[in-house]
Amino acid sequence: MKKTISIVPNEVTTAKLHGYLLGAVGPRPIAFASTVDKDGNPNLSPFSFFNVFSANPPILIFSPARRVRNNTTKHTLENVLETKEVVINIVNYSIVQQMSLSSTEYAEGINEFDKAGLTMLKSDLVKPFRVAESPVQFECKVTKVEALGEEGGAGNLIFAEVVKVHVDTTVLDENGSIDQHKIDLVARMGGNWYSRAKEGMFEVPKPLSTLGIGVDSLPLKIRNSKLLSGNDLGLLGNIEQLPSAESVTQFVEENVSIRSVLSTNDGVQLQLKAKEYIFNEDVTSALKLLIAGIDLIE
Repeated sequence: MKKTISIVPNEVTTAKLHGYLLGAVGPRPIAFASTVDKDGNPNLSPFSFFNVFSANPPILIFSPARRVRNNTTKHTLENVLETKEVVINIVNYSIVQQMSLSSTEYAEGINEFDKAGLTMLKSDLVKPFRVAESPVQFECKVTKVEALGEEGGAGNLIFAEVVKVHVDTTVLDENGSIDQHKIDLVARMGGNWYSRAKEGMFEVPKPLSTLGIGVDSLPLKIRNSKLLSGNDLGLLGNIEQLPSAESVTQFVEENVSIRSVLSTNDGVQLQLKAKEYIFNEDVTSALKLLIAGIDLIE
């Protein structure tokens, strides 16, 4: 006979209960929500308490919860209450690292589009910007916000009526429908785990508890690389600080293979080697290599 544990919600901490809920209920689609405040300043943040609930009228609902640690509210919720507008951008595998980076709690007024290296695209019917890299973008008018409680961890249901949909034609099949293989959707699981719909589970380390520098702080040649993907840039932008000139020099001096790559004067090989470091989860070495050979990157 299998053993079970039984939990009464008010007898465990909110953080513990949160872990059980998210670990058990998944995979959960991701609302990559773009908003603006009353002065037009953009904000971008992902939420996995999200789904579609009606087609006529077309209604999406997502829920920015009050922070467990200090019972404060998120900028997305504050902006929605002020403007009653939101764009929900769908997340696929090609932007998952940038999406994760955008979840870092940067200070008010910091543009998460810039930090995540994503492109702001003007909407047609609402003020918030769309994420150009997202395969599907829903412009929405907010019809209702329902608070589910007043303590840390309490959700706030945002009812968003879709007023316009934008679909990247590259994810469509020959009949004009969305091809589930081409769109390559991802979803949240518990902890650091995500699910890639067409392949299975993978891990995305949470952004640093300290602030990542953001993609906008990377050297321009790295940001504009034609070989580094958005996910590569998202991981590079999540480091805490740029490596010092001394650490870069030391890195080169201590690695014969790196000196060999640099001696070829081949920017393509340089970047492919950096991608290899990223694949092996050594992002710091990747960035040191890219900085050491910055002049080779076209």
